[in-house]
Amino acid sequence: MAQIELNTSLRNYNTFRIDINAKSFARFNSLETLEEVLSTQHNQKILILGGGSNILFTKDYEGLVIKNEMKGITEMHEDEEYVFIKVGAGENWHQFVRYTIDKGWGGLENLSFIPGTVGAAPIQNIGAYGVEFESVLWNIEAYHFEDRRVVNFTKSDCEFGYRNSVFKNKFNQQFAILNVTVQLRKSPKFNISYGAIEKELEKMNIKSLSVKAISDAVIHIRSSKLPDPAVLGNAGSFFKNPIVEKETYERLKNLYPQIVAYPSIDEVKLSAGWLIDQCGWKGKRVGDIGCYEKQALVLVNYGNASGKDVFHFSEKIMDSVWEKFNVKLEREVNVL
Repeated sequence: MAQIELNTSLRNYNTFRIDINAKSFARFNSLETLEEVLSTQHNQKILILGGGSNILFTKDYEGLVIKNEMKGITEMHEDEEYVFIKVGAGENWHQFVRYTIDKGWGGLENLSFIPGTVGAAPIQNIGAYGVEFESVLWNIEAYHFEDRRVVNFTKSDCEFGYRNSVFKNKFNQQFAILNVTVQLRKSPKFNISYGAIEKELEKMNIKSLSVKAISDAVIHIRSSKLPDPAVLGNAGSFFKNPIVEKETYERLKNLYPQIVAYPSIDEVKLSAGWLIDQCGWKGKRVGDIGCYEKQALVLVNYGNASGKDVFHFSEKIMDSVWEKFNVKLEREVNVL
């Protein structure tokens, strides 16, 4: 039987630890429970919540928040090259990655230690160290709130972009992701092109590459730069790395030879962390909100900062980067 709670604090359901209330709150661990919850709630806006690790609440949520607790990992089938795994959207992302590492399958090792649940991976098209989630996606099953039916999405249906998907724009808050199927390589192809991984592997004295070695290196790097949300409220990287035209990059490089960037064929991705650091924000604190001392991309709640405190602090950072570099930063975190 589905239970609906009223005026529930979401402080323990978002990693920023912002203390706001949801008008209604429920959980689901099966399609039947989700349908039951939806059948009792009419004309309310709906928010599906996973790990709450990529969201900033700036006010009470005047609608229904439903926590996704769909679990289960199933090895569907395999061919000579790939194995196909279906995983519940409510599974912890990093625990799922470790499951695949233990099996020796390749594809997710660079995405180790990213907070949140599996269901958030396609919505955000999570990525790290040269790999994005879209590279492993095979299929998604998602439930459409209005049509009351399960819809299948292929990779092309998801319209993936940099930290973006169809679930963040065209179909925003219209679906609950139930499960995700990924295809992983039985004989891994390693991606250590991102410089930090190579350096970390050298420090670890790794002579023979494996998915576990790369995963361990990524965990070491992320642990050294990112605060534990259980200790300091945060949502990981708060800003996207801005993508600019090559002409813009060349102009900036002439002015700032040390600029950190990742060139591709037509465009260049700039390091948002470097830009923010150059504007003097790294380690800066105002009241209970601050810019983390080890990674300028991360904003932290030192105690009882409100969502509006965090938002206004981020506005000041964005304004200063625009004034100094004429580059527009975008938030990676979803603001509500």
